[in-house]
Amino acid sequence: MFDWPNITVVPSQSEQGLNPGGQELPRSKCVLGFFPVVYYSALLCVGVPVNILTAVALSRLAARTQKALYVYLLALTGSDILSQLFIIFVGFLLETAVFHREVPTLLLHSVSVAEFAANHASIWSTVLLTVDRYVALCHPLLHRQISYPAWARRIIALIFLLALLSGVPFFWWSDLWRVPNPPNSRDSALIWTHVTIIYFLPCSIFLVLNSLIVFRLRKRQRQAPCQEGCGQGGAYGAPRRRLGKSTAMLLCITSVFAILWAPRTAVVLYHLYVYSVNKDWRVHLAYDLSNMLAMLNTAVNFFLYCFVSKPFRAAVRDVLFLRGGRLCRRRALRDQRAPANASMSSLSSGMNKRSQRQSSDPTPLPPRRAIDIM
Repeated sequence: MFDWPNITVVPSQSEQGLNPGGQELPRSKCVLGFFPVVYYSALLCVGVPVNILTAVALSRLAARTQKALYVYLLALTGSDILSQLFIIFVGFLLETAVFHREVPTLLLHSVSVAEFAANHASIWSTVLLTVDRYVALCHPLLHRQISYPAWARRIIALIFLLALLSGVPFFWWSDLWRVPNPPNSRDSALIWTHVTIIYFLPCSIFLVLNSLIVFRLRKRQRQAPCQEGCGQGGAYGAPRRRLGKSTAMLLCITSVFAILWAPRTAVVLYHLYVYSVNKDWRVHLAYDLSNMLAMLNTAVNFFLYCFVSKPFRAAVRDVLFLRGGRLCRRRALRDQRAPANASMSSLSSGMNKRSQRQSSDPTPLPPRRAIDIM
């Protein structure tokens, strides 16, 4: 990323920028200077606090509502925090800006595994959220059976385990900024595996499921006037608005991801087939800028949640003003008990009125038919 010596602890001939004939190869320079350091420092200072605030607010909502949706959002926030820790803080700031890559090679490759694993966990947590919303809208009966926090936690644990395993092959990921040789077959396999896992496959799932969700919502909107004419508009309208908010949040998250990660995917493939990052300063510049855009995705979800979700804004206010979750739970219990008490009181009043009518009218009632009991 920066124009520093291309060395490690034991620099090899290729790492020193020399070809097998001993001639020095031209190396691209970083024209951004120290701007990436300032950018990533600011992104870290903003992203980590807002993600921690998001995690606290979502944990309260998950405990209060017992909805799997907030568990998936909490997993996405946790993976974003891991991405900021490993990719931005350790990878960009410590290894590159502070130590200039003058650290043991084993440590470099081990951190690379953690970076890719955190990246995969973040992206595939978004895929889980998309699948959950699709099942909720298109298969509501199945969603009632499988959408509970314990099931969601098990699925998230499996996704995080698979993300860690998928990061192991990237132990052999080449440093695109510093390796002057063109990509070999191993680099090609790793690059295609990387862009498939982090972009092409998730975006394909987003496109298909979001299209089905939008189609189902439009179909419900066309059916709404008919149901309102039949006297069912009140029972149908409230769930439709609630599902619309969660769907709007999902569409915002997936759209922002697809936009911010598209430049990096294009630059990586350009590096593979057209020109190396190490040899052209314009490709080097494009790669730096695309990484900045991609890492911005780890800090924008908080603002999307605040823009779309009213319960999330209320939970954030409770956290900022140090309002404990105990009061919210008591309020929720009172709200749950109120309809039950009202129904019991109405039931008892109905029974009293019926007994009064029976006492005033001695005429016995005719026996009910079986169809009335059904």
